[in-house]
Amino acid sequence: MAPAVPNEIPNSSLMLEEIPSDTATWAQIVHFAHTFDGDKYWGSRKKCAEIANARRRETLTELRTCLFFEQRRWNHFGSAPDADAMAYIRELITSIRTQVAAK
Repeated sequence: MAPAVPNEIPNSSLMLEEIPSDTATWAQIVHFAHTFDGDKYWGSRKKCAEIANARRRETLTELRTCLFFEQRRWNHFGSAPDADAMAYIRELITSIRTQVAAK
């Protein structure tokens, strides 16, 4: 049985221990990515895609948008991310951890 989709976690409530580690599996990253709904936050999938495809990463919201979109992208492809995509995804995770630790 697949794990339940996690509840959304607002940026203001996000804690370091909820963010995957640098060695997290793709499944763990996907689970975390589902704690933010970029489509809902930005009001449309188009706006979410615009933020993610521009790789905007200045704010915690932009970082989480990019991660949300990447998990959606790779789910659509039906496979785990390739090495280059996984490196980018791990950069997002590291940046999310940095932003949360700084607040």
